[in-house]
Order: sequence, then C-alpha cells, then structure tokens
Amino acid sequence: MTDITLYNVPQKNPEINIWMAFPSMTSFGMSSLGYMSIVKTLDMREDYYVEKIFTDTTTTKLLPSSVDVLGFSVSFEIDFLGIFSILDKYSIPLKSSERDENFPLVFAGGPVLTANPEPYSSFFDFIIIGEAEKIDTDIIDVIKNNKHLPKKEILKILSGTKGIYVPSLTNFTPQTGVTKEDGDTLKVEKLTYPLGKCITTPVLAEKSFFSNTYVIEVVRGCPQRCGFCIASYLNLPYRFCSYDEIVNSIDTGLKYTNKIALLGALITAHPDFDKICEYILQKKEQIPDLELSVSSLRADSISPVVIKTLVACGQKHSTIAIEAGSERLRKIINKNLTENQIFETVKTAYTNGLKGLKIYAMIGLPTETQEDIDEMISLAGRLKSSFKDFEFTFSFSTFVPKAHTPFQFCKREATKNLEKKYEYLKKEFHKLGIKIRTSSVKWDYWQALLSRGDRRLCDYLIAVYKAGANLGAFKQTYKEFNMENKLPPSDYFALKNHDLDEILTWDFISLQPEKKSLISEYKRLLNDIK
Repeated sequence: MTDITLYNVPQKNPEINIWMAFPSMTSFGMSSLGYMSIVKTLDMREDYYVEKIFTDTTTTKLLPSSVDVLGFSVSFEIDFLGIFSILDKYSIPLKSSERDENFPLVFAGGPVLTANPEPYSSFFDFIIIGEAEKIDTDIIDVIKNNKHLPKKEILKILSGTKGIYVPSLTNFTPQTGVTKEDGDTLKVEKLTYPLGKCITTPVLAEKSFFSNTYVIEVVRGCPQRCGFCIASYLNLPYRFCSYDEIVNSIDTGLKYTNKIALLGALITAHPDFDKICEYILQKKEQIPDLELSVSSLRADSISPVVIKTLVACGQKHSTIAIEAGSERLRKIINKNLTENQIFETVKTAYTNGLKGLKIYAMIGLPTETQEDIDEMISLAGRLKSSFKDFEFTFSFSTFVPKAHTPFQFCKREATKNLEKKYEYLKKEFHKLGIKIRTSSVKWDYWQALLSRGDRRLCDYLIAVYKAGANLGAFKQTYKEFNMENKLPPSDYFALKNHDLDEILTWDFISLQPEKKSLISEYKRLLNDIK
C-alpha cells in the first residue's frame, strides 16, 4: 500500500525551499502527529516546497545547497543525537556560529525546547517556544519576505516575533541566567492556540510505527496538574475539541482506514468521552473490523462504556497511571486518587472484558519513604489477589525534575539509592508473581541533567555524540569536561535542590502559570517541605 495524503497539495511555485526534519527513523516520524501536522501546514502552501527528512533518509529531491530553511521537531532530550546525525549527513556544521550564508537557517521546536532550550541553544538559529499551528504565516513568511537580507538581520526581525527565541542575540551566565545582549531582562512568551478543529493524521502510511492509523488529537494538556508532569504544565490551558469535531474526524478517518487512535495526555477527561465511545460503538456495528487505540486512561474516570468500546474494537489491555503507592504521596504530587478508586477502575476493566492493565508508577518522588514503597507492593498484592486471572504489569520510572513544573526546584535522588529501590521492588514483585518493568536509573540521571542543564552543556553534547553516545560516553565525557573546569560536577544539574528565589536557566521562558504560581503550588503540595 502506498502512502495516502489526506490533504490537497497545490501546484508548486516555490519561493522558499524547506527541509522539515524528524530526528529519528521514518517509521517514528511518520507516526508523530505534531511533526506531520507542521509538514501539512507547510506543504499546503504553493509558494513553499517542503521535503520530509529522517535519520534513515537516503535520497532527497532538494540539494542541501538549495535549502533555505531546515527545521527539527524535538520530542525527547536524547533527540540531539538524531539532529547531529542529520546535520552531519548533509555536511552542515552542528553549531549555528559555524554556519555562514551558504547554509540554511536551522530552527527547532517541540516540548523539550519549549521547557528548557538552553542545553541545545548553540545548534539552532532560532527556536520556537510553544505551539506551531501558524508556522507558515508567523515564521516562514517572515523568512521568505526577507530572503534578500543577511541571516543576522532576518534573525533580528524574527526575535521580535512572539514565541521566537534567538540564542545568538542573548548572553548567559550562571548568575544572571539568559538575558538580552545588553544585559536587560529577556522574556520569550510561549505560543498557544485554541484547540478548535481537531489535529488529525495528514498522511496514512503503512511504514509508520502506527501503520495506517488515523490519529485524532481530542484533548491537549491535562487538568490534573501533577507536580512533576511537564505534559500538563507545558500545555496549559487544558483544551479539548468539541464532540461534533471529534465525530466528524472519526467519520473522515474511517473513509480511508479501519484503524482509529485517540490522542491526548488525558483523553478520558474530555467531558463527552463516554458519548464519543458510544458513537464509536455504533460505527463498529457498521464496520466490523474497526480498530481503536487510545493513550493512557484516567484511573478515576473509567466507565463501563469506555472499556466495552476498547474491547469491542480489539484492545485486550490498557494503561492507567497511579504514580505512587500511598495516598499520602499521591496527595503530595497532586494525583488525587484513592485506593478505592484504583480498585473500582480495575473492577470496571475486569468485568467489562479487558484482559489486563499496565500500571505506570514512579519512584524517587519528593518526600518518598520506604513506607511508600512498601505500600506500592502491598497495593499490587491486593490487586493480584482480588483479580486472580487479570494480568497486571507495573511499569516504573524514576522521578526526573522538569522545568516549569512545581517540582522543578526538587532534587533528584542519588542513583545508588534508586537502584536499590528497584532491586527491592523487583524482588518483592517476583514473590507476588506480577510483571515489573523498570527504566534505566543511569539513563534517567542523564535525562535529569539535560532537563535542568544550561548553555554550558552544548559543547559537551557534541563531544558525547562524537564519542559514540552510549552511556559510557555520557559519563566519561562529562568527567573530562569537569576535570578541565568546563563544567561543574554533573550532580549540579542532575541532583541539585534549587532555592525558591534562585534564578533558573529557563526563567526567561514565559509560560502560564508563571514562576511565582509554581512556587505557591510547590509549597502547597509539599506543605513547605523543601
């Protein structure tokens, strides 16, 4: 099956050539709704020529020398490896300061860069902070209309645009943070748009990771605001598409495929989610092979109709997040979920036909004690004994402090302590006969370093890439940089507990709620425990 493009591509009369890149393989890029939506927006302009680029791209229609703009969609901290790979492949210098007028303007956007762009700031001419729904009119048109000017002049113009951060026009010190070149305060306001019309899959691709699946974004953000959750705070305000928009999108997708996916950080928080499920059940009667997949469900709002819809459409398992084992700790992180609600959720899933649940949880959360760990084990045991032929899988990660969340100030627990907790959990869950999956504590450590790092990390990331980019390269390269006094000890970024009045690297990024509100929320959640 060839790819099916679900939008009209106009006859091209290009005034600007664009490479839109995804820093991973084609299968992952083609399944990224955010990335593909940007490609669609650009491709629907007759005066733009846009070409998709991935790490495994082997041939291109455009020559690198004819590309005016190269954009990257960045979803994960580790994506810098794919970015460097693509730049290297086309002989484009990694650092913006080393690219003259013969190279394209290189930009990037995505959640990682919106939260804290500084560890990657040397690689891009400009960075989009927030959402890129109007990337064509607000950004690319500015570049197109000023192509005759030198890059530096174009960047000065762009820097006056809401949501655009131009690192080369700023200064940084650990004491003052990021400022304007003259030392004045810098504020870059996040771009946010209403979620009116549903964002949906623009191209159905068999080679996509979600093969031939029509994905519909039904909600953006999450109203729960767990203290650690970047997906919630980065996407405020919480928004959702109307019921009519969603069912119309479902009808559109079903004209081309029998696979539908509903996307959002917390889709069951949609006020009409039961009604949406009822509509899908009706469509299932007309299309017997209709398949539905959904992202994580909300553990305190799963109704029978939701589970019946998933089961009818081929899902045997689903996912919920409880984060912590004790109600005390769940309350502190703002995961207001009682044990009774957890059991009712499992009962609803069990009695309505699901075969099992994956349960997401986290260790190393602020104020966590051994008792909290033991309560997780006890909870798992009671679930297992209450629902004997139901399959449970507990998937654990470790707490990573994220910028722009109330827990951005919190320290991360030491690696050895977290590894001991994992070993203890594995032993106890083995006794219970419950499957357990755990993240890599060491990789989580480096993610924490990148999450709260600053501009001094840029040269380090290049060195890591050149050293092979494995776990050993991260550690050994950092040791070398530290010994040469190029960087402070790695724990400074990864483990540090920040003072509430401290200037943070990412403070120049203006999101809602602002920092003072995050401090208030932090105090409320932790009852003034630092």
